[in-house]
Amino acid sequence: MRSAMVKAALLGIGLLALLIGLYSYGTAGQRAEPAEEEVKYLIGVSQPNLVEPWRVMMNEEIKREVEKHANLRVIFTDAANDSRQQADDVRKLMGYGIDLLIISLDDPVMLTPIVTDTYRNIPVIVLGRGVTGYDYTLYIGTDNRLIGSKAGEYAKQLLDGSGKRIIEIKGLQGAPTVEERSAGFYEALADRDDLKIVASIYADWQRDKTEDELNELLDDHADVDLIFAHNDAMALGASKALAQHRISGVKIIGVDGVNSDNGGLQLVKNGVLTGTFTSPTGGGEAIQYAVDILNNEKGIPKKVILRSHQITADNAELFERKMAVSEVKPRREITDHRPIRIGFAQVGTESGWRLAHTKSVISAAKEEGIELLFEDADQQQEKQIEYIRKFIAERVDMIVFPPVIKTGWDEVLMEAKEAGIPVILSDREVKVSDDSLWTAFIGSDFTEEGRRAARWLVQELADAEGSVNIVELQGTKDSGPIAGRKQGFEDIIAQDGKYRIVDSLQGDFTFISGKELMHEALKKHGSNINVVYAHNDDMALGAIEAIEHAGLRPGKDVLVISIDATKAALKALAAGKMNFVVECTPLLGPQLMKAVKDYMAGKELPMKIITSEGVFTQETAKRELANREY
Repeated sequence: MRSAMVKAALLGIGLLALLIGLYSYGTAGQRAEPAEEEVKYLIGVSQPNLVEPWRVMMNEEIKREVEKHANLRVIFTDAANDSRQQADDVRKLMGYGIDLLIISLDDPVMLTPIVTDTYRNIPVIVLGRGVTGYDYTLYIGTDNRLIGSKAGEYAKQLLDGSGKRIIEIKGLQGAPTVEERSAGFYEALADRDDLKIVASIYADWQRDKTEDELNELLDDHADVDLIFAHNDAMALGASKALAQHRISGVKIIGVDGVNSDNGGLQLVKNGVLTGTFTSPTGGGEAIQYAVDILNNEKGIPKKVILRSHQITADNAELFERKMAVSEVKPRREITDHRPIRIGFAQVGTESGWRLAHTKSVISAAKEEGIELLFEDADQQQEKQIEYIRKFIAERVDMIVFPPVIKTGWDEVLMEAKEAGIPVILSDREVKVSDDSLWTAFIGSDFTEEGRRAARWLVQELADAEGSVNIVELQGTKDSGPIAGRKQGFEDIIAQDGKYRIVDSLQGDFTFISGKELMHEALKKHGSNINVVYAHNDDMALGAIEAIEHAGLRPGKDVLVISIDATKAALKALAAGKMNFVVECTPLLGPQLMKAVKDYMAGKELPMKIITSEGVFTQETAKRELANREY
């Protein structure tokens, strides 16, 4: 299937490895090489370095998964901590005719352009530490803000009392991973005035640089009580610096949790680190998804967020035993006489999007032979809780629900956990004290939706003079989508002072609320409104009607931006009454049923499965209308 270029690359790998520092990997060292015609796909793997145990483990996991696919070949590169070299490595891999690129990077600022260029030609999977923007096929990593928050909560447990001093050791300056872990850490510490972060340093993820930087810092901060390092390699460097200064009793928290000689798991067991948080490499998952992508399978997500676990001296040995078990055992035997039973507590029927979501779940369950117990909570949390308890009493195999609001779920989810019934969140998230109360989330990245809406606006009005006045129409109070959509939008417009949200009004995702809120905004601000940013299509459509009633032209006098991309919104977009729509697909049923079957088969589900979604302008909406199912 591949061109002669691929064959030449495969035949020349040995020489190339000597010349440019690459190494190749087939199906297994002990297995005979297959004939060239058996090689169907060539995958390039680009690493920024192979100094960190975490990255070495990533490559090992990739190799183990490749052994299962006789038609795959992989070329690995190591940039030796040189971002320019890594960009060159990617260009060389492209020159060898790779079918797909897997890249893990330290410097997103420098490497985002080469990832974008590559993505224009072949699929790209980004691992671990992400790029900026949306130009990639799939991202596999962890929730870095949550890891930072967990580290902060752990620090509070370790530092009871007052006057405690903390040093934070960060990775590469400007990297999203670093910013997110640090933000989560600071947020968790915000309610403890007695805890002070006395210094933060950037050590570029490197052990030796950490040791050197901290050696200088400890001259002035020898009274430090705790160090939080953004990875275990830097945590190890911190321990070495402390030892050189003969400082003892300092708590050290790391991130990665790799089970190797200098990995976090062993460092915790040996007492070098106080604790660490796992950051799964995603190497095995990357090959699994790569095969699906190359075979044009449907339902490929945009992001897969893997769950992080805390490791301390109390559970390190148990965790090590779990990691050593590779066999996947079904959680129960599924027979023709007892199909999988799911309890589905739908939030309501507030929009066309929600109706399409319900239809997708029901249809997918029927297609997979899964028994679905369906209840409609009519936008009431009390009813959803009642139905969840009903499902627990009926001993279903799994509970699925989109929470009407984020909070207030701890008690009922604990009841489900104690009953041994896993819970999947569909399209909305919860805020609970213990994230082990739910198994997985399947839906959209609401913050990225807000960012994408704002990026279009900033680009569209880049040359506009004077202030741009924006009215924001929010969805249901305390619901999962509104916080992310609001934050993401504000993150982007905050970079230019001319964009001003003059009103942010609370709605409930319905057409009526959108119309009423827009009518209220027009009475207050009149023709001074330049942009309406609605958190969903139904509210945007209601706003359009109010704008027209006021004698203004939606899409011209007032730009209208929305999220969902329902057929009704695309029609308004094609007619020129909307300007930009970010897709938030309700067709989650197939991915949900796949997750259910995978879990029952014994697989560990990712913490979050984020769907792949597009954006639409007035020009592209016309082409999409014929294909829109909802």
